[in-house]
Amino acid sequence: MALNLDKRIVLNKDLIESPNILDRFSEDDQTKIANQVWLGYSRDKQSRSRWERRMSAAMDLAMQVQQTKNFPWPGASNVVFPLVTIGALQFSARSYSNIIQGTNVVRYRTIGTNDKESIERANRIGQHMSWQVLEEDISWEEQHDRLLINLAIVGSNFIKTFYNPSLGYTVSELVMAKDFVLDYWSKSVEQSARKTHRIPMYRNEIYERVQQKLFIDILDEKWYQSAPQFTGPSDPNSDRRKGQEPSYNDDSAAFVALEQHCWFDLDGDGYEEPYIATIEEGSKSPLRLTSRVDSMEQIRKRGSKIEFIRATESFTKYSFIPSPDGGVYDLGFGTFLGPLNEAVNSGINQLLDNGTMQNSIGGFLGRGAKIRGGVYTMAPFQWARVDSTGDDLRKNIVPFPERPASDVMFKLIGLLIDYSNRIAGTQDVQVGGNPGQNTPASTYQGMQEAGMQTYGMIFKRVWRCMKEEFKKRYELNARYMPLVGTFGNNADRIFREDYKGNPDQIAPVANPNINSSQMRFQIATTVKQAAMSTPGYEVPEVERAWLQAMQVENIDVIYPGPDKVKPLPNPKLMVEQLKLQGKQMEIQSRTQEWANHLMEERRLNTAKIMQLEAQAYALTKGADAQEMEHKLAALEMIIDHLKTTNEQTTKQIEAISKMGGGDETQGKNPDGSGVPRLESQSGNSGNDGVSQGGSGNASGAMGGGSLSVQ
Repeated sequence: MALNLDKRIVLNKDLIESPNILDRFSEDDQTKIANQVWLGYSRDKQSRSRWERRMSAAMDLAMQVQQTKNFPWPGASNVVFPLVTIGALQFSARSYSNIIQGTNVVRYRTIGTNDKESIERANRIGQHMSWQVLEEDISWEEQHDRLLINLAIVGSNFIKTFYNPSLGYTVSELVMAKDFVLDYWSKSVEQSARKTHRIPMYRNEIYERVQQKLFIDILDEKWYQSAPQFTGPSDPNSDRRKGQEPSYNDDSAAFVALEQHCWFDLDGDGYEEPYIATIEEGSKSPLRLTSRVDSMEQIRKRGSKIEFIRATESFTKYSFIPSPDGGVYDLGFGTFLGPLNEAVNSGINQLLDNGTMQNSIGGFLGRGAKIRGGVYTMAPFQWARVDSTGDDLRKNIVPFPERPASDVMFKLIGLLIDYSNRIAGTQDVQVGGNPGQNTPASTYQGMQEAGMQTYGMIFKRVWRCMKEEFKKRYELNARYMPLVGTFGNNADRIFREDYKGNPDQIAPVANPNINSSQMRFQIATTVKQAAMSTPGYEVPEVERAWLQAMQVENIDVIYPGPDKVKPLPNPKLMVEQLKLQGKQMEIQSRTQEWANHLMEERRLNTAKIMQLEAQAYALTKGADAQEMEHKLAALEMIIDHLKTTNEQTTKQIEAISKMGGGDETQGKNPDGSGVPRLESQSGNSGNDGVSQGGSGNASGAMGGGSLSVQ
């Protein structure tokens, strides 16, 4: 824009680094700049006036705003059928889960090189930028969720990506199309001569910017001391959609700043330079003027003449369906479905009004009906007095003729809804409807793919727009990120040098050709099956892709890769170990059998000892002493021999138990001696049923008495 200013300034490094150069001009020059900004804004707004009306009507349909109707009678039916609402919600539900897949949102591709260093750098960039949009910029995901819903209704939305010095990191803000004013016939956002962002700004926010030297000092201006002339967005109907009336003269309301990205020739060389000019909408007061160039590297000169300037672009346009008339604002379901939705609304409301007529009482009154004028209502147990007889009333009251709803109207409404679903891609199959019990699987899959064609086309556009947004964030990281930074819970490191590569290689993780989780899982499964049968695949990456398609969390923990898993033992060693285990089990079995044999032998010996001691006790009661002494001596010899044998057997059992050959339940006593304890007869407290006294003593069976040989 050519401006007749009193002062000329040259675009240099000092001007680029200045946060506000408006104070370098006189008040008259500031007013000229502000007027030029307002003039361009007014012209652009006028050029898109028809689009604004269409957009407002589309938003009313999506929000199901009801307006009072006076036809065919006051308070007539005014149902808004949710065709646009269903289309917007279905698009948002499908696209949101496919674009934002877990914690991986951004990836950096390695083209032409597969060395380890390049792959590690690409992985660092992808992980860092994914962390930026999901963790650091906490509003990014919420902003894009809202973007996808509004995009389906209006057709265009914009993301403003810039470095916020107050926060210390790059942010992305959603800019609704109604708040981003362009010349309707601009070729694109990048090639538009002007783009104006309407920013609601409260009084404190303006004050803070003045103190930070971002705005000139306007704290004493009359417009700043007064209430805003108009509050709310550019469309007053938006308040009505919320059930409110537009508010005026509210001291706590927000002002509206117009931030215009434009071109001014401030040095008078005939070439316009890129600037950002900010004014207040109500008063047209200038607030700020700064360069739209971040470094002198963006200025290309031939000698002393400027040949080309690459302006810094902050806005990314998200497109739904390009406008057939070539306008910069694209179309959404609100425009395509609007006429059909209005026709469906009219048909449904006519049917409801027809039902109201049939359910109400009305007709013609003849002169013979002597009834006072007015409206009569009916209620249970209510009787109204009239001056006419019943026969006169029957002859003079003629109700309106009954006119039932036409079947043609039902069929017409069904036809309109069917074609609306075709446009929006919301047929029964696409919204989870059952196609029928006898529908073959291949037919059902074909119906799904055919119904997803419209959605797949739009999904590719959204993917392309998100790629452009990530490129802007990539370039800002290369300019403003510290030399070495950390991110994530594991304090991973990222370097500014990583962002010195080609920004065109940055892209969303989502595949633009895969527009459903089912399709993504089928492809991953097919690739996995091929990798199992065909050599040459990178099997670990195939496995990770398959787990991602299944939406498994903590993949690195669940599947760290074959290089981080303990190797399997040597098969030959495993065979030898199995053989050794078999031999050990055989030895243990034989040892157990021998231990059982010894224990049985000891039990029999103990029984014999008890029997012999009983016989010795019986001999003490005999009369012949000489015969008794001879027999007792023989018995004592036998008993001593059996006790000695038992002691040796017990030692053998203890040795077997220590070697682990015996059964623990049989090889241990309650006292932990390792020698099995044999149950004694009633009253016997001796070990193994044998008296603990010396040779020749018999206790237990004799109640603890002793036998002495005379």
